[in-house]
Amino acid sequence: MNQKNKGIILIISSAFFFALMAMMVRMAGDLPAIEKSFFRNFVAMFFAIFTLKKNHIPIKVPKGSLKPLLIRSICGTLGILCNFYAVDHLMLADASILNKLSPFFAILFSFLLLREKIHPFPACCVFTAFIGSLFVIKPGIGFVTTFPALIGLIGGLGAGIAYTYVRILGKKGVKGPFIVFFFSAFSCLVTLPYLIFNFHPMTLTQFGFLLLAGLFASGGQFTITAAYTYAPAREISIYDYSQIIFSTILGFLFLGQIPDYLSFIGYGIIILASVAMFLFNQRKSEPVQ
Repeated sequence: MNQKNKGIILIISSAFFFALMAMMVRMAGDLPAIEKSFFRNFVAMFFAIFTLKKNHIPIKVPKGSLKPLLIRSICGTLGILCNFYAVDHLMLADASILNKLSPFFAILFSFLLLREKIHPFPACCVFTAFIGSLFVIKPGIGFVTTFPALIGLIGGLGAGIAYTYVRILGKKGVKGPFIVFFFSAFSCLVTLPYLIFNFHPMTLTQFGFLLLAGLFASGGQFTITAAYTYAPAREISIYDYSQIIFSTILGFLFLGQIPDYLSFIGYGIIILASVAMFLFNQRKSEPVQ
């Protein structure tokens, strides 16, 4: 199996894991997003340590990689906090599609940070996807729905920058499990003070849902980190949108959620933009006869 196919399988797997994670976060109930984020990353950190020990990877920052690790972790933490807030206040599918704008942001920042060339056509696709996001955000309809949607959009931006730096770190030879460990440990340290001074008691059921969220997040984090180290965003990001299908099905089956027609229009526009960009990249990569 070539590198690209490995990336495709891994990114679809991560989409399923993250859809399950979002459902567990929602089912954990009325707890602050910061508290949910801490437990999600705490579980992921221990999985990362186990993987590092199993593969005899040293737990130390490789030379010249501290800055990209910190930027990846800061943006990733912002992405998670915003995404969890959106998951708690929007339908799962809406929160997922806004978070899945991250591949567009990843392409944009790959151009800005990695100097990977971006053709005018993909640039138009990025703009089209943003138009689609407006149907999901529904600006002007009401603050109660618009504000969480905007937070979700910021989460997608943070995730996009984070995955760009995963690509940078992969090029530097930094191992995926160490990237996950550093990010998870950083996020736990950042959110720990809030947990100490503003801890909200939880039931055993809520704690169980958060543990499951952490387990599924670990699976998603490891697979998506591996995916973006195997192949660039422009080649595999289209498959990340399978999370919308997973989230819509899970939201309907377990939470009774049915997105409105404007959201479906937004999903369609964003996914069509992704397909157009994917087909463009495929055609561009074909050898000239």
